[in-house]
Amino acid sequence: MGQIEQGLERALRTRPIPSSTEARLRFLLAAHRGSTRRVATVLGVSQRTVQRWVTKKPGARRPPGPTQVRAITEAVLARWQPRIRARRRAQAEADGFVFHTRARFGFAAPAGSSDDPRVRWITQDLPGEVARELFAARDAGAGELQQTVIRARALGHAYFRDWGHRAHGLHIVFNDIVFADFSIC
Repeated sequence: MGQIEQGLERALRTRPIPSSTEARLRFLLAAHRGSTRRVATVLGVSQRTVQRWVTKKPGARRPPGPTQVRAITEAVLARWQPRIRARRRAQAEADGFVFHTRARFGFAAPAGSSDDPRVRWITQDLPGEVARELFAARDAGAGELQQTVIRARALGHAYFRDWGHRAHGLHIVFNDIVFADFSIC
């Protein structure tokens, strides 16, 4: 999962997901009404394996391996706050969002100009069309590069081109992303 996708996921949640693997397993069990069989089916392991992970008997508990921990995390993310996520996504697509980033950003300009690509802190309001485009690309399985292109085009239009009032036809450079975060108001 890339920086953009992680930022979108954080913006859609109002509470953090459970932090420990044990808490995540408890959440999955609660979501599946205590059925270790259903949780095992979701995770692609045997029912007995899930029972070993959640048992309270000392010495009988076996922790999941790294592959299983990733599967547990992905299963929890898929089921965490579904109605809130849908509501916040609809809100972002309708009203837009605020994008916060630190990355190398600028025009492909001669060195030393004020628009030369350099590491910048940027906080910019972006319209709902950008949110719709980012969510559609994410849902279609677009990679980090494709999502970066969408974001660079939107930031260039809003930040440098002043919503189309200046600097027409210049190429935007946006890379070396340190972090990407979204705020939905």
